[in-house]
Amino acid sequence: MATLTSPRIAAPAPRTAPAAPPFPVGRRSSRSRAVWNAVAVTVIWLTSLVVVALWVSGGAVQDLFAGGAAMLNTLGRITGLVSANLLLYQVLLMARIPLFERGFGRDGITRMHRLVGFWSFWLLVAHIALLVAGYAAQAAINPFVQLWQFIWEYPGMLLATAGTILLVMVVVTSIRKSRRKLRYESWHLLHLYGYLGVGLAIPHMLWTGADFLTSPVATAYWWSLWAVTAAAVLIWRLGIPAWRSWRQGLRVSSVRRDGSNGVEVRMTGRDVSRLRAEAGQFFVWRFLDGAGWTRGHPLSLAAAPTASELTISARIVGDGTRRMTTLKPGTRVMFEGPYGHMTESARSGTKLLMIGAGAGVAPLVSILEGAAFAPGAATLLTRDHSDAEALRLDAIARLVSQRGVRHFTLNGPRSRTGSAWLPAGVSANGRDVIRSLAPDLSAYDVYLCGPVPWMDEVKRDLRAAGVSSTRIHSEAFAV
Repeated sequence: MATLTSPRIAAPAPRTAPAAPPFPVGRRSSRSRAVWNAVAVTVIWLTSLVVVALWVSGGAVQDLFAGGAAMLNTLGRITGLVSANLLLYQVLLMARIPLFERGFGRDGITRMHRLVGFWSFWLLVAHIALLVAGYAAQAAINPFVQLWQFIWEYPGMLLATAGTILLVMVVVTSIRKSRRKLRYESWHLLHLYGYLGVGLAIPHMLWTGADFLTSPVATAYWWSLWAVTAAAVLIWRLGIPAWRSWRQGLRVSSVRRDGSNGVEVRMTGRDVSRLRAEAGQFFVWRFLDGAGWTRGHPLSLAAAPTASELTISARIVGDGTRRMTTLKPGTRVMFEGPYGHMTESARSGTKLLMIGAGAGVAPLVSILEGAAFAPGAATLLTRDHSDAEALRLDAIARLVSQRGVRHFTLNGPRSRTGSAWLPAGVSANGRDVIRSLAPDLSAYDVYLCGPVPWMDEVKRDLRAAGVSSTRIHSEAFAV
C-alpha cells in the first residue's frame, strides 16, 4: 500500500549562497507574454471580422430577412466562410509561428487546436447541409439530387468531397475514445491527412465560391491568408528546423535505461547555447537512424541545458520511444524548438513546489537543476505506478544531497475515492496533502507536469488549497 513517504533530505554540501529568486524576471516574462497574447488575440479577431464584413457586403442581411432559399443560402455562405477561416487557423496554430507560440504557449495552442478543429468541422457540415437545402429549395428538386449535382457538376467539388472525407477521418480519430485505441504513431500519421484535406478544399473555393472572388478585397484577403499559411509551414515547420539542426549538428552521445521502463538520451552539438533553450522547455525530436525517422516526438528537456549538451528522458510506451533504446552514439538528430512557457522565468515566488507524474517528472527535474532557491525551499512530489518505474532518480538524488531539495514519493495504484491524483492508501484529501507539503503556500510557485486528466485533478486541489492560478505553471502536449 502506497503512502506519502518521509522526504529524502540530506544536509546540503557546502556551496555559495544561491542567487536571489528571479522576481523581476518573472514579472518581465509575464508582461511580455501578456503583450504577445494581446497581439495574437487581436490578429485572430481582426481576421474574423474581415470574414463577417465580406459576408455582410454580399447582401447577407437582406437575405436573412427574406427567408426560404435565400436565408438558407446566406447561412450556408457564412458557415463556409468561417469554416474556411478556422481550417487555415488550424494549420497556422500548429506551424510553430512565434506570434502564437509566445502569445498562447504550447498548452494554450493545444487546447485551441482541438477546439478550433471541431468547430471548423461542424461548421463545414452545416455549410454543406445549408447550401444543399437552399439550392434544392430554389430549384424545387430533391436535396439528394442537388447534392449529387454539387459533387459531379460543380468545378472542384470532387476534390472538395475527397478533402471532406479526409477531414471526417481526422475528426473521428481525434475523439479521445478513438485515440485511446490507436498507437500514437498511427494516430499522428492519420492526423497529418488534415493538411491534405484543407488543400483539396481550396480549388472549389476559387472556382465556385462567390465570396472569395466577388471583390478585390475578398480576393486579396483569401490569397494573402493562404500564402501566409503555406509560407508559415514551409518556414517554421521545415526551413528553420532544418537550418538549426544543420547548424548545431546534434548527435546522440549516450543512451541508457532510466528506471525499469524509461530511456535517457544525451545529445551533444556545436554551440548549443545559441538555441537559448531553458530548463522545462520541450523540442520535437527526430532521430535519423533509418525507417521511421520522420515521426516527431515532443519531449521535454530532462536536465538543465549546457553549452554543448541536451538531455531527454522518455517512458517507453510505443514504437517511437522503443526505437530510442536502440539509438547508436553518433546518430544525427533533427529537432524543432525550443518551445514552451513552463520555465523558471514564469516564477514570482521564493519557493518551489514541483508535482510530477511519470515522464512529467523529467522537465521538473531540469527546472530544479537550473533554478535559484535556498536549501529546503524546493519540494518535489513524484507519482508513479511503482517504485521501479520512477525516472531521473540519480538526478533527484543529487538535488536532494547537493541542493537540499525535499523529495516525496506517491507511488502505487490510483485511488478510486477522494482525490483521484493520489494513490490508493493515502487517506488525506489532495488539498490537505498540498498544505502539509507547503504550509506557507503564498510563497510558492507550483510547477505541474503529467497526464492531462491527472493534472486537472491536481489543479482542482491546488485551487481548493488557495493557490492562485497565476502561480500554477503547466503545459500539455496532447491534442
